[in-house]
Amino acid sequence: MEATAKKAQMDYVTIKDAAKILKVVNHKLRIKILALLDEGKQLMVTDIQVKLRLTQSVTSLHLSILREANIVTAERKSKAMYYSLNYGRISDIQTIVAKFAIVIQPSAN
Repeated sequence: MEATAKKAQMDYVTIKDAAKILKVVNHKLRIKILALLDEGKQLMVTDIQVKLRLTQSVTSLHLSILREANIVTAERKSKAMYYSLNYGRISDIQTIVAKFAIVIQPSAN
């Protein structure tokens, strides 16, 4: 009985983590930012802002959300801040989403 309760708890945690992550990446501008970073590897805010035709404040807001989720990393070089994808975290996200998909699959009865 205890193993079943523990499995249910782990499933809940997995689902909760997956939902948080999906909420962060499920935004059209953030998806575009992620795609740009995947192409450019490392970009400044102004690079992203110009390529996506966004204001600096909107770009910074979405980068901040992605940074909080540890999906994007920032590195200061001189006066400029460079952003890049955290591929390790993206791999973790893929694993969590795969677990989430397994958890929500209906059982064949």
